[in-house]
Amino acid sequence: MENVRIRQWLNLLVCALLLLISEASYVPITIVQNAVAKGAVCLDGSPPAYHFDKGFGSGINNWLVAFEGGGWCNNVTTCLARKTNRLGSSKQMAKQIAFSGILNNRAMFNPDFYNWNRIKVRYCDGSSFTGDVEAVNPVTKLHFRGARIFNAVMEDLLAKGMKNARNAIISGCSAGGLTSVLHCDRFRALLPRGARVKCLSDAGYFINAKDVLGEQHIEQYFSQVVVTHGSARSLPQSCTSRLSAKLCFFPQYLVSRITTPIFFVNAAYDSWQIKNILAPGVADPEGHWHSCKLDINNCSPDQLDLMQGFRTEFLRAITVLGNSSSKGMFIDSCYAHCQTEMQETWLRSDSPELKKTTIAKAVADWFYERRPFHQIDCPYPCNPTCHNRVFDPQEDHPGKNVTAKGTSDASATKSNFPKLTNKVRWIELVCINRGISGLLLTLVLLNKME
Repeated sequence: MENVRIRQWLNLLVCALLLLISEASYVPITIVQNAVAKGAVCLDGSPPAYHFDKGFGSGINNWLVAFEGGGWCNNVTTCLARKTNRLGSSKQMAKQIAFSGILNNRAMFNPDFYNWNRIKVRYCDGSSFTGDVEAVNPVTKLHFRGARIFNAVMEDLLAKGMKNARNAIISGCSAGGLTSVLHCDRFRALLPRGARVKCLSDAGYFINAKDVLGEQHIEQYFSQVVVTHGSARSLPQSCTSRLSAKLCFFPQYLVSRITTPIFFVNAAYDSWQIKNILAPGVADPEGHWHSCKLDINNCSPDQLDLMQGFRTEFLRAITVLGNSSSKGMFIDSCYAHCQTEMQETWLRSDSPELKKTTIAKAVADWFYERRPFHQIDCPYPCNPTCHNRVFDPQEDHPGKNVTAKGTSDASATKSNFPKLTNKVRWIELVCINRGISGLLLTLVLLNKME
């Protein structure tokens, strides 16, 4: 009996791995060499880059431009730390990356955008594409040119056909989600007047809230980012004409003035914001929040109360959107960060839902104006469809300020032996329906590994 069960799990495991492979396509990198002459370069002076999967069929004139996330650097020290990795140099970027979720090129995983021109713009400036400092320090040789990278990449894409767009979306996750907010109206102005152009921000609604010690840590941090990168001139004038530039890095102070339709996908208990705004390392030197931040199931009643308070602040901050159908939202109660570019949270049999609607359907219905979507989830832990993140202990330890490191895209899950869940049954059914045997799957998988 035990041997049968083990064999069953091995077959399902191989099948699941193959399905995961098929859930994403790999897209090669494009280096924008001519951007260097324009001064549009990464922190280390290397040219910017993106990955471009061309549209086909009815989607040939539709464009989705997604901006990569990865936190920020707020001073010379933290920017130098990025200079030698992919977040500061195109020389260190992978030559190809996986496109999944909203970037997927298969209708079954991404029914409304699969055949669009889909672009992932790599992040190597540390300022959400807002920096613009002409001078280059001869010692550090750091370049703060994020705004120029945005312009250079847009020029390149317009020349490759985006100037003829009929439908277009600027999107992004985390720091990339903030990019789609800050550049929303600017993106719209680049495209034909008759085109349907909208903005999508995933986990980019960072709020100006006090930490557990009552300090304005994140406001100070964003202020340092703006000063270091010379971002003030690149932030929306509709905000900087009224408020200090440091506040215009927070969506809550500028979204009411954005004229282009925009949709927000965000967790009310955003894991990055809990770890870096509510309980950053500098506010928790003894590491009392360490275990809680790794896994929400480890949080004490007092910590959960503070997180409920953070949710209340988040909802208050996002009410400035109002009830206009042009501004949509999917605010779930998951402990998560970035949900549109992961297949499991974008569209799968067990994806998060609000009002029995997945993120993929909510965004598509709103974009194509089939119906508005403006939903806020009930408080944690009410939503059984959530995919709550569980982090590796190495990603966060007592005293570590993750904000300064700018690591917003790492995740991990527990490796407990699973039960026969609906997800496993779904995998099994898909394998059977596709006529995939365990032996064939193993051969294919081994071939992939060679």
